Amino acid sequence: MINVPNTLSLVRILFIPVFILVYYLPYSWSHIAATAVFAIAGITDWFDGYLARKLGQSSNLGAILDPLADKLMVVVALVLLVADNPSNNWLLFSTLIIISREILISTLREWMAVQGESKKVAVSYTGKVKTVLQIIAISLLIYKHDFLYMPTYLFGLILLVIAAFITLMSMLNYIYAARDTIRDAD
Repeated sequence: MINVPNTLSLVRILFIPVFILVYYLPYSWSHIAATAVFAIAGITDWFDGYLARKLGQSSNLGAILDPLADKLMVVVALVLLVADNPSNNWLLFSTLIIISREILISTLREWMAVQGESKKVAVSYTGKVKTVLQIIAISLLIYKHDFLYMPTYLFGLILLVIAAFITLMSMLNYIYAARDTIRDAD
């Protein structure tokens, strides 16, 4: 079902090649433009969920497209940042934690759905906080230039490390919520 929220999720997926292209443009303003593209994608992540609830347009397609678009954009941005800053261990370890968690929880949710227990691992408040922190942190890291004497890259890195910690907590919460189903599995 194509509706406004699903269209916004599809637009976010289509933003990914635009984001990559703009990120690698050889101009002084490319990181500002890449930040704008990423931030717009982040805003549409919130907006499509809001519209789905407000307009009563939640759908099975949206339940797949929304998290897929979010995860793809975050993973692509993190990989580009690590490629640009390969010696930054805080960035690398935070990226590994975030990507690993996304794969593990996506797999857990899929398995729980097969078990008929998807409600046990529905999106939580911690997961939403994690996403917002990741989007803000990654936006600051992409921008990377000081803004009004504020070291945005450093702030972004600190927020990303915090987001990685919350990401771990979120992962543990989902695993804990699924523990009985996991234990009782064939």
